[in-house]
Amino acid sequence: MTKCYICEKGNLNKGKVDYKLHGVNLGKFDAEICDRCGETFFDEETSRKMTKTAKEEGLWKLEAETSVTQSGNSLAIRIPRKIAQFLNLRKGTLTRMHPEEDKLIIETLKDS
Repeated sequence: MTKCYICEKGNLNKGKVDYKLHGVNLGKFDAEICDRCGETFFDEETSRKMTKTAKEEGLWKLEAETSVTQSGNSLAIRIPRKIAQFLNLRKGTLTRMHPEEDKLIIETLKDS
């Protein structure tokens, strides 16, 4: 049995795990899971399948960097077009935002 590459104490067992990218579940994929620390490892072929699925779902390279700017007395962040399209955001879309640890969570409200 193969030892875990991270904790070096647990054993890796084969199984299927849900894989999410940007909060979207892409399905269950073959993996090796450490029975001690829970770390998950995917082989090269599985990684290719995951990438293909992410591209088909429009999730591939969806992340972007942007700078905080100033607009009057407020700070502003521009949302790149690809992300806005994926989230179906338009001018006037009503949103709610809140901090979560070191993240800024922005949610669209259903009535918008």
